[in-house]
Amino acid sequence: MRLGWPLKIFFALLVVVISTWVFLNTALREQPVTGSRSPVAAPAGGRPEVFVTTPGSGWAETLLLYENWIRQQLKNRKAPGIAIAIVQDTSVLYMKGFGYRHVARGDTIDTHTVFRLGSVSKSITGTLAAHLVQQQVLHWDDPVIRFFPGFRLQSPVQTSQTTIRHVLSHTMGLPYHAFTDRVDAGAPIDTLIYHLRDLPLVAKAGKVYSYQNVAFNIFAKVTESIFHQSYEDVLKTRLFEPLAMWDASASHNGIIHHPNHAVPHRLIFRSWIPTRISTTYYNVEAAGGINASISDMARWLKTLTSDTHNFIDPEHQAEMFEPYVRATARNRHFGKWKRPQRSFYGMGWRVLTFPGDTLYYHGGYVNGFRSEVAYHPAERIGIAVLVNAPGALADHALPEFFYTYEKQRSRQARLKSK
Repeated sequence: MRLGWPLKIFFALLVVVISTWVFLNTALREQPVTGSRSPVAAPAGGRPEVFVTTPGSGWAETLLLYENWIRQQLKNRKAPGIAIAIVQDTSVLYMKGFGYRHVARGDTIDTHTVFRLGSVSKSITGTLAAHLVQQQVLHWDDPVIRFFPGFRLQSPVQTSQTTIRHVLSHTMGLPYHAFTDRVDAGAPIDTLIYHLRDLPLVAKAGKVYSYQNVAFNIFAKVTESIFHQSYEDVLKTRLFEPLAMWDASASHNGIIHHPNHAVPHRLIFRSWIPTRISTTYYNVEAAGGINASISDMARWLKTLTSDTHNFIDPEHQAEMFEPYVRATARNRHFGKWKRPQRSFYGMGWRVLTFPGDTLYYHGGYVNGFRSEVAYHPAERIGIAVLVNAPGALADHALPEFFYTYEKQRSRQARLKSK
């Protein structure tokens, strides 16, 4: 029997409805119920936990305009939820959560909701490395084999010449994204690092930028050898606890057992559907396996924006941010604010140069989570954005903030000159 078009359309819609219902209920069953439930809450957070303005600075207007933009983006379904922190020098100017960490339950995001950071983990790893260099535990130019004797590349000479600096700047000479496909498949990191010796080298150490996840995680092996601890424990004792990053972790268990964690979402027929937090990329925790709340991110950013913070002094911070190798630009969206001229990579950080300006930046994506961080050294402003879905909000949140900030600053300058 042949079905007419009305019946075909009916059955197609029925399949979509049933599939979506099954998908949603599976997601609900597989995620542990934690935290408070607020089914009637509006998709925006409450009052900012921290909101500091200086008379005449224009910050109140800037933050209000930026917050209105965020609210409009959420209203337009650009993301299910977002958390933002903005710091300047020693102060947290703004820290707030919007929307839902799990839309089906109505759980709202606050400043202690934990997200996955993806490749922003590299910038936190770079911060840890700078601190350890400052403490004289290691040096940027120490050979990897000094701490990790099992390390091998195809060339014995390049093996002996490869340093921590090369690991953290993606300049080991390996093919682009070596074994990242196997990271996605959950292969053991020790196996993947072992087989780096099988790959043909594409350049001498320190000469060519070639982004890595497996090779970047060699830094975790270095610290594990030094401290005789897992990398998660090294982070906990050497960075999270000293900076009071109490929500942070670097494991799958660390996020799913936190009572206030976000879950990733997918947009299906203009509705956000919760999905599972996967175990992928926790096998490369230094490169992509750190979890944190926006409160943690604000505390971390203050170590960079304040020159009085003793976790990293200005000398070692400058070494971390030094443009070491020319890199491929990764964020075309900054064009709304300023068009980047060049892109470099330092120690776990991208360095974007603009006409007369510089921005230190990194973005991250993993398992449906997006993260963006930036530090503007001329203004001593840092911003972090955590989103539990990919898309336009995460892409545009940083450029929109800097655009709004500079526009308001110019407006204030014109008013003062009158």
